[in-house]
Amino acid sequence: MNRKILIWSITAALAGFLFGFDTVVISGAEKKLQLLWGSSDMFHGIVVIGMALWGTVVGAFFGGVPTNRIGRKNTLIWIGVLYTISAIGSALANDPITFAIFRFIGGLGVGASTIAAPAYISEIAPAKDRGKLVGLYQFNIVFGILVAFFSNYLLNNIGENAWRWMVGVEAFPAAIYTIFALTIPKSPRWLLTKFRNSEAKSVLQIINPDQDPEKLMLEIKDEMENTVPNENIFLKKYRFPLILAFLMAFFNQLSGINALLYYAPRILTEAGLEESSALLSSIGVGVTNLIFTLLGIFLIDRLGRKQLMFICSIGYIISLSLVSMAFFFHWEGNSVPIFLFMFIAAHAIGQGTVIWVFISEIFPNHLRGSGQSFGSSVHWVLAAIVPSLVPVLFSTIGAGMVFLFFAFMMGLQLLFVIFMMPETKGISLEELSKKLIK
Repeated sequence: MNRKILIWSITAALAGFLFGFDTVVISGAEKKLQLLWGSSDMFHGIVVIGMALWGTVVGAFFGGVPTNRIGRKNTLIWIGVLYTISAIGSALANDPITFAIFRFIGGLGVGASTIAAPAYISEIAPAKDRGKLVGLYQFNIVFGILVAFFSNYLLNNIGENAWRWMVGVEAFPAAIYTIFALTIPKSPRWLLTKFRNSEAKSVLQIINPDQDPEKLMLEIKDEMENTVPNENIFLKKYRFPLILAFLMAFFNQLSGINALLYYAPRILTEAGLEESSALLSSIGVGVTNLIFTLLGIFLIDRLGRKQLMFICSIGYIISLSLVSMAFFFHWEGNSVPIFLFMFIAAHAIGQGTVIWVFISEIFPNHLRGSGQSFGSSVHWVLAAIVPSLVPVLFSTIGAGMVFLFFAFMMGLQLLFVIFMMPETKGISLEELSKKLIK
């Protein structure tokens, strides 16, 4: 693999590290903030905590605009700026409204990063390595989550202002990432959509030194000739990739993954574990997620996206069914944690690794940002809705029925994988456009 491409891909993927860190770091501070400001449960949940999530939804909805207009690189730089401002502002806030505003700014960075980073990496990566390189983004999300938990643990007992350090420490990696992002080149495929041919050629010569850049530029331009000015992803000819992006994001959240990650200690306590054992097991969830994400990245360009999705769908159905049965039949002991680890492993090796890779591949170059934005928006809207329903569903229909529903949805995902999902492994982005656009 070209060393420069690897370095540039890692740099862009670090936006995922900040995504994971920013999303989870609040977990160590939120109880302290509620006591400090005397917030009601509803105000605390919707404003203090929830504003970051809604910032993510807004960032996902509109992140395709700068990704297409000012480019993938410049958008990545601004994402770093947003994270830095959010971390510093949150740490210095003296009231819940100010805190929520700065957390919303960080959420904008999270949402936009799910568009710009995978799009950038997919456009500089050679077809044979594209899966593992874009998969670095997901690995960094999972790694950022683990580092945030560890950071909160280290800073928890440093005094009454520990919460300021917990949320503020993100400014250091955010500033470093922003500086690194300044050093990467612009995406050659984006440059060609803006008719900046000479710049695109110089980047292509670095990316593919053994390939004639003129030949690749002709392939990219040939794909662009089938487009019309100001078209959008909702045209009839883009219906198939649009459906693929929607279903990939839809099934990702209807697996129950975010519900589990947000409520792991609660779910384990419901299953009969003591609080300390539940917290310890939830750390095991994070470690399992990291290990199997690495395995997924290793396999994605070997087995392919479709094969990993097939494996994970089977794993989902088995593990979620077992969790459901454990609640229905009141199985004692450590069965539920083991089944949940199986579920996390299935997710990490499949959906977790594949989603951002697949969505970044299936749209044409000039609409990739818009397509990413659509898929990311579906993902984040459902990520806001599904976990918010879990507590009330647990108390009304019971945990067993909730996990049985998730298992049923993964049966539908299996049918999607078998009958609809195309294999994108090792195929150039331009060739994929020809195959998927009718």
